[in-house]
Parts: sequence; structure tokens; C-alpha cells
Amino acid sequence: MATAWSEKMLQLLRKMNNFHSPGSSRARCLRFEVADQQVGWILPQMAVILKDFSDVFDPPNDGAISLSSRLDSYSKRSEVVDSVLQTLRRNDALTCLKGWRDERYDIMARYCDTPLMSMERSATSLFGVRRYGVHINGYCQSDDGELRMWLARRSATKQTYPGLLDNLAAGGLAAGMSIGATALKECEEEACIPAAIAEKARPVNTVSYTYEEEEGVFPESQFVFDLELPADFQPRVGDGEAQEFYFLPMDKVKELLVGGDFKPNCAMVVLDFLIRHSCIDPDTEPYYQEFVTGLHQTL
Repeated sequence: MATAWSEKMLQLLRKMNNFHSPGSSRARCLRFEVADQQVGWILPQMAVILKDFSDVFDPPNDGAISLSSRLDSYSKRSEVVDSVLQTLRRNDALTCLKGWRDERYDIMARYCDTPLMSMERSATSLFGVRRYGVHINGYCQSDDGELRMWLARRSATKQTYPGLLDNLAAGGLAAGMSIGATALKECEEEACIPAAIAEKARPVNTVSYTYEEEEGVFPESQFVFDLELPADFQPRVGDGEAQEFYFLPMDKVKELLVGGDFKPNCAMVVLDFLIRHSCIDPDTEPYYQEFVTGLHQTL
């Protein structure tokens, strides 16, 4: 029989995959295409805004909005689209652009493809392009087998999800950065973990989901690392992304997961950890298969 915990966890997964749910805007969205490849989804209200930039975006055709074919290189596409976004930002037309970060994400149909262009991070949801990140689970196992996990509390001044619980370290995959280098960078900057320790982090999985909000679509995939830390190691606040760290037994972590105190995608990364480390048993968790499926949705 499903428990209240199971039901809440399933609700979170459904919310983070609501773009796939009946009644979502998916049927009304237009495909966003660059060089004849679909790279995203554009909501109808954004399509109306893009009509003002007909020299950059071709008119909707056969359910798609395409970037003009005259923009035939990574640099041209990136530069011209950035100019459009800067105009929209100056016009105060879109709330998400108020969180402009001066951080660029590479845009491609699949992660293994050659990037077609780059785009300001805060604008990516407007075009429903895939965003990638790196999340690091910090944990320690005592001699008696007890598993404990390090969690971070996000700074109260963060643009997104201020004050909520997070993984030990995490960050978006910026244009031109490798996955491994991003993991090392985030460990050092956010939790003051020396490279000699952070280098022991092991890539273990990806967590993928797509959700929609009022201003856009968020297809995201997180590259997940596990980092077993020495028993006497304690992370420290670094660049101010986190304000505090907690070292908690897995029962407490599990309880916090469904208490509304977690950044949602970080809760998904922790759920994946619980499954992989056999903290959740398929004989006692009726939604075990739904959990696994919800963590690995096609983008």
C-alpha cells in the first residue's frame, strides 16, 4: 500500500514532468528549429512576440518557428539572438529576463551534437531549449554501515528557490565547459572542497524531466555525481550560493524530501541516490517503477 511519503514523492515527479501531462500546453506549442533541427518548444504567447523580429525568426510554418537560414554559423546565431533578447530585456517585456545572468548555455538537439548557437541562461525557457546541469551528492558511510548525506541550504538571496535545500554542490553547464570541469568548479566554489577530494566524484547517472511554467518550457537534464567524503571532512560556505550545510542520516533526508523544503530538481537527484543505494526497496515501495520512470523522462 502506498504511504503518504510515496504519494507526495509521486506528486513532485508529476509536477516536474507536467509538460508530458494531459492538458499541458504541448499541443499548442510550436517547435523551435535551428538549421532544420528541433531544439526547443515555443509557447503561443512567445510566438506572438517573435513576430516583431521577422528578420531573425521565420514566420510559423507547419507547427514550427525557425531561426532564419541566413544565420548560418554558431557565432552569427548567438550574436543576433542575443540582440533580440537584449531588446526584450530593455522593453521589460518578459519577467524571466529580469534575472539576466550573463551566463550562456550551448543549444543543440542532443547533448552529443555540435552546438548550433549559445543563449543567455535566463532566456532559455522562452524557447524551451534543453538545459544541462551538474549535481554532486556528498555522502559518507560510517564503519557500522550508516549512510549520511551532506545537504546545502541555498542562499536567501538566490534568484531562484532562495533558502531551499539543495545538493552538496550543483550548477548549470555553461557554454564551452565540460561536465567534469563543472563538477570540480562547483565543488570548490560552493562548498570549498579541494580538488584532491573533488576529483574522486564519480559520474553515476542523469536525471531528466520537462516542466512548464507561465513563461516557458524547461526541458532539463542533470549529470549526477556521487562523492564519498572523508568522515572528518566538513564543507564550508564559499561563493555565497549556499548559506549552510547539514550532515544528515538518510531517514531524515527522506523525510525532508517531501516536506516542501527542497528545490524540486534537487529532490529528484536525492531520490535517484536513494534508489541506487538501496535505501528504497521495490518490495516495499509500490511506486518504485514510477519513481525510476519519472527520473528519466525523454526530453
